[in-house]
Amino acid sequence: MNESYYAPVVHVADGQDEGKMLRDVLRNRLGVSRRLFVKLKQSEGGLTINGERAYPSFRLAVGDVVEFRMEQESSDDILPQPIPLDIVFEDEHLLVLNKPAGIIVHPTTGHYANTLANGVVYYWREKGESCRFRPVHRLDQDTSGLVVVAKHPYAHQQLSVQMAEGTIEKRYRAYVFGRPPQDSGEVNEPIGRVPTDPHRRAVLEDGAPSLTFYEVKRAYPCGASSLHIRLGTGRTHQIRVHMGWIGCPLIGDSYYADPKWQETELAARLAGAIGRQALHASLLAFNHPVTEERLELKAELPADLQELERALGSLPPL
Repeated sequence: MNESYYAPVVHVADGQDEGKMLRDVLRNRLGVSRRLFVKLKQSEGGLTINGERAYPSFRLAVGDVVEFRMEQESSDDILPQPIPLDIVFEDEHLLVLNKPAGIIVHPTTGHYANTLANGVVYYWREKGESCRFRPVHRLDQDTSGLVVVAKHPYAHQQLSVQMAEGTIEKRYRAYVFGRPPQDSGEVNEPIGRVPTDPHRRAVLEDGAPSLTFYEVKRAYPCGASSLHIRLGTGRTHQIRVHMGWIGCPLIGDSYYADPKWQETELAARLAGAIGRQALHASLLAFNHPVTEERLELKAELPADLQELERALGSLPPL
């Protein structure tokens, strides 16, 4: 098969598919989007059945091997740069990375270099792979942890559907000032953009529904807490906004700093302990977009948060 195609997505027809047209199985059973379906039809090697070129009107029999291949693309607008990558999982369809704090996921206006995308594009080029950089989700610049990148349109589409349906589980470790009102609970408050600052988010009546679950892992004598957090939705700055809303802002978060905490002795003792918000995306669980296998991937706590954890444990009651 032409090397300008990605690895095929393979489906063996069963009783549910017998007598149905290929187009219906692709659209209704495999979830191929209308846009991708049009591309597959137009591609000479895009659709095959039992190794032979197939047309959308072809009717399937049990045991037919359906394969569809997407033409390779590249991110020609992203500058390849040799940036160290911590790869947690990779196959023909996905790349999962443990992003360090301090690096943004994708180039933005005025910030074209030294992003995760620059490093991934370089890595793929050195491997001889041609893929367009397609992050399924993003992390804030100063949040560390797991990021999923799809290698082709179908993988991205299928994972985006899981994101929308809430079947992708995302868990975080967070270190906050104060103690939540309960040892475990949820924050169900709408989040929207602050009109006077387009980059800032806040709990607003007309905001988008937002749900965060938390559990106190450790309440430190000094008055800080370590939390396990699970997202029910994925709004921009959601954890940072919701934790601040319940009076427990993230340690080290200068953008959403609460003056009430910044003026305390605890804040003074922690000054310089960490140079970013104390937040780490520690676990991702999702169904593989092609094999449907359930994957659970983890990223250990980075060194700066381990050091913060030790510091919090050593501080006496305040």
